[in-house]
Amino acid sequence: MDSSNSLIGELKLQVRKLEKSDKSKGFIELLQQLTVCDSISEKEFEERFQEINSYGNDHIVCVIEDDQSGKIIATGSVFIERKFIRNCGKVGHIEDVVVDSTARERQLGKKIIGFLTDHAHSMGCYKVILDCSIENKAFYEKCGFKQKEIQMVKYFS
Repeated sequence: MDSSNSLIGELKLQVRKLEKSDKSKGFIELLQQLTVCDSISEKEFEERFQEINSYGNDHIVCVIEDDQSGKIIATGSVFIERKFIRNCGKVGHIEDVVVDSTARERQLGKKIIGFLTDHAHSMGCYKVILDCSIENKAFYEKCGFKQKEIQMVKYFS
């Protein structure tokens, strides 16, 4: 494939919102590349899908589907927190960003981050934040993020 055909192929890889049918396209398996994510039943997936959809534009899960394989190869989410501070401002929280290990180095992560940050901005957020590993810091800096303070966590088993 010459470089012009490769570019055309990349242009087809569009970011879109998660659909119910994406469970059968490897969505959960993709999340398993990011963190602990047990297999879930169709019923569990559909219930969580409906719950997230009920939040409208306040919680978006987006994906990129590979046109050739039909597999979900990138995903991320953003939810909008409504605050009292900053004149009852809003903050976008980006979570669960992952690109399939076989599809990295193709700017798909940047596409996902761009989609999510654009959504947060369009929703009137005064900022968008995320947590990442040290290994991913340079990637997020290329996407326009800056390190600020530190993350703390407390897990409930």
